[in-house]
Amino acid sequence: MFRQTALLALALLPFSLAQVSEGFENGWDQTAWPIYATDCNQGGKVSLDSSTAHSGKNSIRVDGAGGFCGHIFFGTTKVPSGDVYVRAYVKASKALTDSHVSFITMPDSAQGTKKHLRIGGQSKILMYNRESDDATLPDLSPQGIAASTALPTGTWQCFEYHLGTDGTIETWLNSNAIAGLTSKAGVTNSNAAQWQKSTIKPKITGVYFGWESYGGDTNTFWYDDIAVSSSRVGCSVGSPAP
Repeated sequence: MFRQTALLALALLPFSLAQVSEGFENGWDQTAWPIYATDCNQGGKVSLDSSTAHSGKNSIRVDGAGGFCGHIFFGTTKVPSGDVYVRAYVKASKALTDSHVSFITMPDSAQGTKKHLRIGGQSKILMYNRESDDATLPDLSPQGIAASTALPTGTWQCFEYHLGTDGTIETWLNSNAIAGLTSKAGVTNSNAAQWQKSTIKPKITGVYFGWESYGGDTNTFWYDDIAVSSSRVGCSVGSPAP
């Protein structure tokens, strides 16, 4: 009886408070988590993988090919209408290189039709990229590069970020805030000059996980224990620590 009451209470919550949580233990529901490959897809592949997982037995594997048309993603359009917090456990087979790549892409209506807010790498470090003006966070100066961090390979990493309605961006790797990937009122980031020239405040309509390369880089990424919420989930809630 208590379980039924709790489920009913959750169902009555407003959508702005909704949380999506998925560990793929019941397989890959492609209706809830569809493939996303804008414009073209030549060589990318998404599959359910039982050979590695952050928790349980399953994860989603993305084999990304080189070049833009080698891109492929999977994800959800069930995002909160206000602040958005995303937590995903990520495992990369290869290190980020100097080339520009993305492993999370988000359609962003604030930028215009078919424009995306992207998270990936360049200069061997994690960064954000705004498609409409190609701005990066952090600036790709020596100081900006030093203010971010590399993405470790071969092991599961807890990657989190927050997009605020006021334009805030916050990012954490294994619960540690990344200074270079922070753009927030009252917090000084001297390596966000390019990003903060714009008044665009992200308004995403989906969150998609995968691979996109703007050169020849290829990679394999695994994703597990994904949560999309209106408040921070953290690395120890809903799944065991890595």
